[in-house]
Amino acid sequence: MGTGNQTYVKEFILLGLSSDWDTRVSLFVLFLIIYMVTVLGNFFIVLLIRLDSRLHTPMYFFLTNLSLVDVCYATSIVPQMLVHLLIEHKAIPFVSCAAQLFFSLGLGGIEFVLLAVMAYDRYVAVCDPLRYSVIMHGGLCTRLAITSWVSGSLNSLMQTIITFQLPMCTNKYIDHISCELLAVVRLACVDISSNEIAIMVSSIVLLMTPFCLVLLSYIQIISTILKIQSTEGRKKAFHTCASHLTVVVLCYGMAIFTYIQPRSSPSILQEKLISLFYAVLTPMLNPMIYSVRNKEVKGAWQKLLGQLSGLTSKLAT
Repeated sequence: MGTGNQTYVKEFILLGLSSDWDTRVSLFVLFLIIYMVTVLGNFFIVLLIRLDSRLHTPMYFFLTNLSLVDVCYATSIVPQMLVHLLIEHKAIPFVSCAAQLFFSLGLGGIEFVLLAVMAYDRYVAVCDPLRYSVIMHGGLCTRLAITSWVSGSLNSLMQTIITFQLPMCTNKYIDHISCELLAVVRLACVDISSNEIAIMVSSIVLLMTPFCLVLLSYIQIISTILKIQSTEGRKKAFHTCASHLTVVVLCYGMAIFTYIQPRSSPSILQEKLISLFYAVLTPMLNPMIYSVRNKEVKGAWQKLLGQLSGLTSKLAT
């Protein structure tokens, strides 16, 4: 992989979180537990939605997609990070690094668009409840979900191609936990101004545009809730949106902070912590938020546990 006097790298070295063995072992145990909770939590959310007919609504159709995205996103980063915590030579082949960047960036973009779609769903549910089933029909929900997956994937494909066409020369040490976009771009031995502009433009399109749609949806939702006369009615309307609003705040906050202004980006340590937040904590917290703060999901859990308890009692007798 050489051209002229330049030598292009065949693999990258991820510097990771720490060089101290005891710290790495502790982090391995912690992240392994969190990853297992993430996979099981999201799996049970999807299973619950499939088994309980009361959850066969647009909101939970989109939640199923969100759970799949969360598991896939965590899986694109965490297993490799766990392996690297236990070995000294933290190498990742060029192709594997490109694949990791594509999947992690793509799945992150899909999640942002999905959250905007879910905000629109909540807007219709609160602001136009009588026409909800007519507006949010199965065909529209499927098209919105497909749009989320396609838009996130296309943006990621474009960014990955642009990034890995840059000459890395002999720079192969990535001071990060994974092949993250900004960390890889910084390895280039040429001017990266155009790449930073491309990152900012794609961030505006795939991050700020959905965020603005979410913001507009919730302005209308809050306006409608405030017009409801009864306290009980306002509480019910608010609880309809509480889980989604919590997830929106978690997901959009630091992404905007990280990607909109790459030139004034946070420190390397802050970037690692932000990546950990998205790869480790957010996928674990999402199913918990929807389970704890959602009456329908809690009711479905209680129903399923009751059925399992009854089945166990029958088998015991």
